[in-house]
Amino acid sequence: MKYVASLRYGVIFKKAFGDVEVFTQFVKDFTGVQLEIDKVETEKSFDPPIGNVDSRFDLYAQDLKNRVIVDIQHQHFADHYHRFLHYHCAALLEQVKNAKNYQPALRVFTIVVLTSGNQYESTISTIHFDPVDFVTQKHLGEIEHKVLYLTPKHLNSDIPEPYHEWLQAITDSLDEQVEESDYHNPVVLKVFDLIQRDGLTPTDRARLKDEYSLEEANREREAQILAQGITQGERKMQFSLAQKLLQQGQLDLVSIADVTGLTIEELKSLQPSVMTQCR
Repeated sequence: MKYVASLRYGVIFKKAFGDVEVFTQFVKDFTGVQLEIDKVETEKSFDPPIGNVDSRFDLYAQDLKNRVIVDIQHQHFADHYHRFLHYHCAALLEQVKNAKNYQPALRVFTIVVLTSGNQYESTISTIHFDPVDFVTQKHLGEIEHKVLYLTPKHLNSDIPEPYHEWLQAITDSLDEQVEESDYHNPVVLKVFDLIQRDGLTPTDRARLKDEYSLEEANREREAQILAQGITQGERKMQFSLAQKLLQQGQLDLVSIADVTGLTIEELKSLQPSVMTQCR
């Protein structure tokens, strides 16, 4: 058993997958592309921004043939699929602005890792940009750019190797402990070494605390919004019931106040509108 930091946090994911060997093998196993790189950039952005949006890529690498983006997020947002499609297109458009034609020199691959879950319970979903013949349904082989969305939480036995072991490793790390004997890929084992809890630097720990605090603050805000929504819903039901009871005219205000939880003053404020409805 090895105790590790969770890959749900950006600082930990970048620490592991920012390693050249890990990044290269991860990309090869999921896309079949063999990168030739000597560095992986973090928090990459284009200057000036493409489409007036400052897209930032968690991990970014490029060689003479390929440009690869890898992003990690934990919470599923409503614009999840559109957001990373935009990032992908930004990496395409940045090449074209100085090109002689509209064919980018580099193939672009974007890999998105969502550590929570999606409503479709889909483990791996893809966007292929290559045109498909309407009749034969065969790809024309003109455009190789792809976007991959990975959701390790929905991993199942239908997912083959080498994808399975990578996704299992990510989801195993979320509870901060992994059983190394369950893994055979040496690069996956290297990931566990890189994120071993005892091996975190003071800077890693500080950034991890910042992410954790931000996550807690977001959870508290969401809980407050939910509570306000419930309160408003309950109040609406109270007033609706009170109006019905007042219209029936079978109970006095004190009795209706006991039933609905409203005050006598609130019930009196409803009486004129109820009388108008009765007319």
